[in-house]
Amino acid sequence: MPAQLVVHEGWVLKKRRKKMQGFARRYFTLYDSGLLSYAFEPGQPVRDQIILHDAAISTALGRKDIHIDSNTATFHIRCLSTDDFNSWMAAFRKFIAVGMEARRTASLRVASRKASLNLNLNRTGTLLEEMGNSVVELESAISALSTDLTPPKPPSLLRKQGHSKESMFGLFKRPQHHHSAPDVAAESHDTPRPSIPDSLQNVVTRFDVLKAQYTALVKIMQESISESAQQIPSLPVTAEEEEAPQSTYDTPLASTPPTIRKSFRDSITTTSDSIVEWFDAVDEGPQEFILETGPEMSEPPSRLLSASPDETSSIDTDIEEAVEPSLPLRESIASDAYPIIRRTQLPCPAPADEGSLFAVLKKNVGKDLSTIAFPVTFNEPLTMLQRCAEEVEYYQLLDEAAKSSDPIARISYVAAFAISGYAHTRHRSGRKGFNPMLAETFEDVRMRFIAEKVRHNPLEIAYHAEGKDWKLNATSSGRTKFWGKSLEIIPLGTNRLKIGAETYVWKKPSSFMRNLMVGTKYFEHVGKMTIENVTTQFRCVVDFKQNGYWGPTNVVSGTVHDPDGNVVSHLEGKWDDQISQMLDESHFHVLWKMTPFPKNSPDYYGFTSYGLTLNELTSNLVGKLPPTDSRLRPDVRALENGEVDLAEEEKLRVERMQRDRRSKGQERQPRWFKEVGDEWHYVGGYWEARSRGWKQEAVSPLW
Repeated sequence: MPAQLVVHEGWVLKKRRKKMQGFARRYFTLYDSGLLSYAFEPGQPVRDQIILHDAAISTALGRKDIHIDSNTATFHIRCLSTDDFNSWMAAFRKFIAVGMEARRTASLRVASRKASLNLNLNRTGTLLEEMGNSVVELESAISALSTDLTPPKPPSLLRKQGHSKESMFGLFKRPQHHHSAPDVAAESHDTPRPSIPDSLQNVVTRFDVLKAQYTALVKIMQESISESAQQIPSLPVTAEEEEAPQSTYDTPLASTPPTIRKSFRDSITTTSDSIVEWFDAVDEGPQEFILETGPEMSEPPSRLLSASPDETSSIDTDIEEAVEPSLPLRESIASDAYPIIRRTQLPCPAPADEGSLFAVLKKNVGKDLSTIAFPVTFNEPLTMLQRCAEEVEYYQLLDEAAKSSDPIARISYVAAFAISGYAHTRHRSGRKGFNPMLAETFEDVRMRFIAEKVRHNPLEIAYHAEGKDWKLNATSSGRTKFWGKSLEIIPLGTNRLKIGAETYVWKKPSSFMRNLMVGTKYFEHVGKMTIENVTTQFRCVVDFKQNGYWGPTNVVSGTVHDPDGNVVSHLEGKWDDQISQMLDESHFHVLWKMTPFPKNSPDYYGFTSYGLTLNELTSNLVGKLPPTDSRLRPDVRALENGEVDLAEEEKLRVERMQRDRRSKGQERQPRWFKEVGDEWHYVGGYWEARSRGWKQEAVSPLW
C-alpha cells in the first residue's frame, strides 16, 4: 500500500466528547487521501480519524471554529490563530473543490440520462396512447356491430336487462379529457355478454387477445421505467417516488380509477422528472457551510446541582411528604390495572414525507432547531410528553433494583434501566414528536407516570413515575444543532431516582441523527453516562461506544465502582438489544432484554409495541383523563388517523390559541410540578384529583 502524503498538519484545540470539559490541545494530520486523524502528540498512535469525502465542513464568520461532520463522527476544532484557521480551511477546500467537481459531473451525467430517457419514453408513450385509442374505437365498433346483428328483444326483457351494453362496454368508453388514457383492462370476466351471432364470436375472441397483449405491453413499459429510475445511483427516495409504485409503476394503467386517470405520456414525464428532483442532495464529496454566529454557538451552561448530598436528601424528603398517596387512592388507581386488550397496530400507516428536509435545514446550520416550524408530515402521532413515557417503558427493572439488597446488583439494574430508555429510538430517526402546549399533561397508570410541559422557551418537560419502594423524577430538556450531515441532540436535564433511603442521579450523553440528507437515517448515542448513588457513593460509568465502519454497532459497556473507586463489576451489551452483568470470564447475568419490535413497525413510524399504546384511548381511560392530556389533542389524533390536512389545520389552530393566551397575559402555569434549583419536582395531587373525577379542580382545556 503506497504511503500517504501529508497535506497539512499542526496543533489545534479539539472539543472533548464529554460535556462541560471544554477543548484539549491535539495534533491533527490531513492526508492526500482525505483522511483526517489526530493524536496526543506527533508520532503517537492515532486516537480517531474521519474521511473528508463523506463530511460536511461548517465554519462561522469571524470565528476560528471548524465543525467537521462525517457519517460516523463529528469533530469540533478551534484553531490557535487566524493564520492557522486560514491554512486549515485552504487545505480542506482542496477536497471541497474536488467534491464540487464530482457533483457537477454527476449532475451532467444524470441530466444526460434523463434527457435520453424522456425522449425514448415520450415516443413510446405516444405510440401506446394511439394504440389504446384504436383499441377503444375497435371496442365501440364491435359493440355497435353486435347490437345491429342481435335480434331485437321484447320490451319486458329490455327493462330487466337495463343498460346491458353499458355494463359491458361502459368501462372502455373514451374519457372526456383529450389526453386521458384508455382503460382497456378493467372489464370483469364475470360480466355476462349479450347473445351475438356465431359469425361475430371469433372476432370478439381475437379482440380479447388483443386487449390482453396491450395490457401486458403497458405493464412491461411501466416496469422498464421503474428499472431505469433505479439504475441512477446515489439518489435518495423522495415522497413522489414512494407514491409512484401505487399509481404508475406497479398497478396496470387500465385499472386506474377514471377520476384520477391521466395520460400515459403525462405519467412518464412526471416519473422521469422525479428521478432527478433530489439531485442537489447527492453525496459525491465534502460540502462547506457557513454558520450564523449567535448565542446558540456558545458552550451549554452547566445544569449540575450545587447542593450537597444532605441538602439533596432534605429536598427529596419534602417532596416525598407532599406526594405520598393515601391507601384509598392506591386502591382506586389499582382498579385501572384490570387486563385490557391493547392495540397492536395504528389506524393508519405513516404518510409519505412531504417537502425537502434538506431545504429546511440547510439554512439553519448550527442553530437550535426547536425554534423552527416544521410541516405536520415531519411529526409522528405522539407528543414529546408521550415520548418521555417511552424512556420508562422497562420500569420493571426498578422493581428488581428495589428488591435487591446487594448494592452492586441494585446499581446494575438502575444502569440497565437508564440504558433501556434508548431502545425505542432504533427506528425513530425520521420524524419528531409534537411540541406540547404549556401545562399539557400525559399519564400512564401502569407505572403511575405523569408528565407536564413546565417551560415553553427553552422547552422543558418534567415527569414523575413510581412503583413499590421507588420514585423517579426527571427533567427533560436540551438543544439541537444541525452540523451539515447529522443532527446533534444535547440533553440538559437530570434524572433522579429514589429507592428506599438511597438516591441515584444521572445525566444523558449526546445523541446524533446520522445520514440526515442522504442514505438511511439512524440514531447514534455517543459519550459517557455516570449513574451515581449519592447516598452510598457507588457509581456506574456507562460508555456508549461510537460506531465504526466495521464491527458491531450500538455497543455499550459499563463499570461499577465502589466508594473507594475500585471496579467491582462490568456490564456489556447494546442499547437496542440487551444488557448483561459479567459474573466471570465465561458467565453473564442478563439484566435486561428488549421486547421485539412489531413486524410492521417501519410502516407505522417505527413504534415499539409499547409506543403503539401511548395514544390509545382504552376503556379504563374514558372519562378519567383531564382535558389537558395529550391523547385528547385533535392534531395528533388526526395524524394518527391519516388525516394529514386536518392535522395541519388543527396544529396551526392549537398553536395560535397558545400565542393568544401569551399575548393576553393568560399563559398557563405548571400545575403538578415546581422548580427546585435546576430541576422540577412533582408536588402531588394529580392522582387524587383524578380519583375525584376532576370535579373539584378547574382544569381548563388547551385546545
